[in-house]
Amino acid sequence: MSEEQKIDLMALRDRIVLARLADRPRLDREWQRLRAHQKQRSPDERALKGLHDRIEKSLQQVERLRNTTLRIEYDAELPITAHRQQVLDALQAHQVIILCGATGSGKSTQLPKLCIEAGRGVFGVIGHTQPRRIAARALANRLAQELQTTVGAAVGYQVRFTDHTSLNTRVKLMTDGILLRELEADRDLRQYDTIIIDEAHERSLNIDMLLGVLREVLKRRADLKLIITSATIDPDKFSRFFNGAPVIEVSGRSYPVEVRYRPLFADDEEGVELSLPQGVVAAVEELEKTYNGRGDVLVFLPGEKQIRECAKALKDAKLKNTEVLPLFARLTVAEQERIFASHHARRVVLATNVAETSLTVPGIRFVVDSGLARISRYSVRGKVQRLPIEKIAKASANQRMGRCGREAEGICIRLFSEEDFNGREDFTPPEILRTNLASVILKLAMLRLPDPERFGFIDPPEMKLVNDGYRLLQELKAFDEQRHITELGNNIAALPLDPRLARMLLAATHQRCLKEMLVIAAFLSVQDPRERPVEAQQQADQHHATYADARS
Repeated sequence: MSEEQKIDLMALRDRIVLARLADRPRLDREWQRLRAHQKQRSPDERALKGLHDRIEKSLQQVERLRNTTLRIEYDAELPITAHRQQVLDALQAHQVIILCGATGSGKSTQLPKLCIEAGRGVFGVIGHTQPRRIAARALANRLAQELQTTVGAAVGYQVRFTDHTSLNTRVKLMTDGILLRELEADRDLRQYDTIIIDEAHERSLNIDMLLGVLREVLKRRADLKLIITSATIDPDKFSRFFNGAPVIEVSGRSYPVEVRYRPLFADDEEGVELSLPQGVVAAVEELEKTYNGRGDVLVFLPGEKQIRECAKALKDAKLKNTEVLPLFARLTVAEQERIFASHHARRVVLATNVAETSLTVPGIRFVVDSGLARISRYSVRGKVQRLPIEKIAKASANQRMGRCGREAEGICIRLFSEEDFNGREDFTPPEILRTNLASVILKLAMLRLPDPERFGFIDPPEMKLVNDGYRLLQELKAFDEQRHITELGNNIAALPLDPRLARMLLAATHQRCLKEMLVIAAFLSVQDPRERPVEAQQQADQHHATYADARS
């Protein structure tokens, strides 16, 4: 081998470290093979040229992304803007940052821009997770608008069944479930150079699993930066979990909010109880009298059924110059986008807790809080995961209240008593402490991660829930008696379904009744299919009539 050929090969090695993070392991393996080949025999010029071309292609993409023209400007009114330099310095000095900011501080929209300014998103993508699909889509649209680009170009998003990203994407909005799924193919998340876990205080199963996995990934990847954002709910717990990571406190942009307690009892001697729709109408009418119909109202309700009932009640009340809009995760994208459109009439937005932290509804001056939400809980005795309607915790009630003090002084009407509020839990327990762990155990095993007793959860689950999860998986033949995943278990884990539904489908393939079982599994995995869109109930009834059967 000549001296010139040695230099060529060593020069390629130096260029590999300048390539995209996702490309480096593959390019490095090719380089090692070529090096071993050249030690034993004459160089393979064709392979050498192929490696050179692949390296150059990766370098060109780095250069293209670095030269992408993006408008990076910050809104001076957002509290996070005052902390711009502090965040940039922390990104330079630390691998993990905890950003603690109240609702309205601008953390979700401005953090990706700060990361771009710090030079991130060139060698890898800036991954930005959201707990809900509706928030991932809305944030991608907002960020693309602020950076003067389009969704699918420098800013993209990916949610279940929808991927609007490209080779030019620098910031990728996604649900935390998508990022967790990507771990199956890429255990070190090589395509990312920065990951933002937003709304970490929600402490969903996916968030807790991601935080545990990322703590291990960070040990293997010194080039990866992690930013965790939380509302003002116990940021020190996240800091301790990541070995004393710095906490940056960002105050929310908030005006005074007057809290009025209006429990659902009529104001008369008989103490007649009001229904929830009646209570909402009374609260909206009270706000109309106080402010003569100026300012939009955000009403927090536990579910779609209550939203439909309250929408009908408000319509029947014939409020002047008032538009009623529903907001929940199952609405079509077009229907969700309506809340961001400009309008002249006073708006009453009826929302589930999707609007509590993940999504900012513009123009809200008043909040009406039912004090209720659907909270997922597992019954060990009944072996079922339920979604009962429960009273929200104090922290959630205060999050809801903060939604109306963002643009001016606001009023929050709570449809429960002050005594009731004071008696509530401070925080909602993390999902890991109140859910069936079978799918978690299965996911950990498939990713070859430690079992739940040894995995790094912020709050370790109770042993009775762990044992119950293993029992279910053993009944499904997904795990053996020694608690090792079986081949069948790997097949179950590959399907994005509850383990029991996945097992049903796999059994159906052997029994040659897959078509029928797909219908049953689909029926069991969605909410009641007879539920109709609020705006199109008559059309829905007409379509449903096609399937009407006197025997069913």
